Amino acid sequence: MTATQSPAPASAPARSRARTSARDLAQIAVFAALIAALGLPGALSIGGMAVPITFQTLGVMLAGAILGARKGALSVVLLLALVAAGLPLLAGGRGGIAVFVGPSVGYLIGWVLGAFVIGWLTARLLPRYRVLPALAATAFGGIVVIYLVGVPVFAAITGTPLTVALVGAAVFLPGDLLKVVVTVLVAKGVHRASPGLIEPAPWPWRRAVEQRDA
Repeated sequence: MTATQSPAPASAPARSRARTSARDLAQIAVFAALIAALGLPGALSIGGMAVPITFQTLGVMLAGAILGARKGALSVVLLLALVAAGLPLLAGGRGGIAVFVGPSVGYLIGWVLGAFVIGWLTARLLPRYRVLPALAATAFGGIVVIYLVGVPVFAAITGTPLTVALVGAAVFLPGDLLKVVVTVLVAKGVHRASPGLIEPAPWPWRRAVEQRDA
């Protein structure tokens, strides 16, 4: 390049990728902060339970339902990375590596998987995002998936029989079901006002049929 030549302008796709990347990072950071903020009211422990009841699961569900699988899961990963670094971002001011060897670690891992599953299913419900399927998808990712990881790990760490741990986890259900309803109502409004946050995707069997008929 000579002294009189100016640098070639960045191509439109490159500029678009940069904007998308910056926007994605901002959204991930915002939802990580939201999950952390939902821990500020503190944690409620019933009957000396080792796993506290918190509002932070609501943030996990919202991350998946609004940002989608990848960004929703990454927002939870970012929060947990900051917690591992020692920041007291979990409900009750908990933080540090010790959190990840305690009885609630399975639920924290379940948060990541739950946000991913909610986001994956939500992409298949868009652009319509009907309430009943959305409730089912959010409940599956935000309750079933998280419990499937959290309860067995809790039972293993504490030496509690799995059936007893399952019965004990039932105390979370009413609150978690309420969080599912709140998540769907909020996400429906967000997707109506700002379509495109999650790219709609077909169900795998529908894609297979389309490829077969092509």
